[in-house]
Amino acid sequence: MKLSDLLMQEKLSLSFEVFPPKTDMAFDSVKHATEEIAKLSPSFMSVTYGAGGGTSKYTLEIAKNIKEAYGVPTLAHLTCVSSTRDTVKRKIEQIKEAGIDNIMALRGDLTPELAASDRNDWDYRHAIDLIHDIKNSGYDFCIGAACYPEIHPESENQREDIKYLKEKVDAGCSFLTTQMFFDNNLLYNFLYKIREAGITVPIIPGVMPITNANQVERAIKLSGSFMPQRFKSLVDKFGHSPDAMKQAGIAYATDQIIDLFANGIKNVHVYSMNKPDVAAKIQNNLSDILN
Repeated sequence: MKLSDLLMQEKLSLSFEVFPPKTDMAFDSVKHATEEIAKLSPSFMSVTYGAGGGTSKYTLEIAKNIKEAYGVPTLAHLTCVSSTRDTVKRKIEQIKEAGIDNIMALRGDLTPELAASDRNDWDYRHAIDLIHDIKNSGYDFCIGAACYPEIHPESENQREDIKYLKEKVDAGCSFLTTQMFFDNNLLYNFLYKIREAGITVPIIPGVMPITNANQVERAIKLSGSFMPQRFKSLVDKFGHSPDAMKQAGIAYATDQIIDLFANGIKNVHVYSMNKPDVAAKIQNNLSDILN
């Protein structure tokens, strides 16, 4: 099922993100975790790709298994940083052969080595280059891309960021998924600005349940997310207790999602991090709302 069709439905929906294993030894445990999340029957599941495409073969195996064994629509991530056009062409063909209709087109994170390298010789410098190649591949994929409610870490300002975002949409994106955020007002302000800029495709807010105090620093590093005082107080109070922090983090994420639904958002994506118990508790907290 194409996500462009799913996102047009009026019913509220919840989706989850999982990541593939880094090694063969970890495959079975990761596969089991993703299957437990698939059993929750989310609206769809996305499967990440990994820095430099190192886990790309597992991405397709996990995504294909979720789709075929559990009937859950899947979104396969594809990154292009440092890749050649021939490599990307093969990956696109493999995604099609796996029966997956949806691709999340991303540049990918820059490792320290890539950040220090000469980018002039790269086939792909930005996600829009990948979007063009997927669109021109001859296959009818539903293409998604990422957006940043606050600002892309490499953009000079939000105006520039939204300009480039509009170009990605015009190149063929059917929907956008946001980077994590912890203050819903930032998203609402962002939505107002992008609609003014003529971006009309569906926006899927991405919510990250912080269930471990150590995740806070990583979340800030990855996305530059603003941490509201309410969230900081939560971490200060419960961060020392793993069980309490987990419960509080799930409650905070649930509260975010309820507020999003109440303010007209129909689809929310949860960065569930291969944690079936976290995904299940959030879904259970929303059981009557989603029905």
